[in-house]
Amino acid sequence: QVQLVESGGGLAQPGGSMRLSCAASGVIFGINAMGWHRQAPGKQRELVATIISGGSTTYQDAVKGRFTISRDNAKSAVFLQMNSLKPEDTAVYYCHAVIKTTGTPLRDYWGQGTQVTVSS
Repeated sequence: QVQLVESGGGLAQPGGSMRLSCAASGVIFGINAMGWHRQAPGKQRELVATIISGGSTTYQDAVKGRFTISRDNAKSAVFLQMNSLKPEDTAVYYCHAVIKTTGTPLRDYWGQGTQVTVSS
C-alpha cells in the first residue's frame, strides 16, 4: 500500500522560511508528477506547485519567486522550500503524487496534511 508522509510544518514569522518534505513508501513502480496543494480555513484546496518526473515545475502565481519545489527520485520524495513567508500562506499543506503501483494504472495519492502557520 502506497503512503505519502509529510513533515516540516509549524509556525513561522512573516518573512521567514520553512521547508516541507514528503516521502512516498510502499511498492512503487514509478512516480509521475509530485506536488503540493494547500487549503486555508474556509477556502478550497488549491495547487501550490508541481514537478514532473523530467524536472519541469509549475507554480501558483502567488508563490512564484518565493517557493521552490524539488524532488529526489531515488528517495521518492518531494520538497517545498518556502521563503519570504506571508500570513496568507497559512494553510494545511498536502503532498500529492501520481504513482503506479502493483497491478494498477497511475493514480493519485495524498498525504495527511501538515499545518503551516505564518504569524508574528
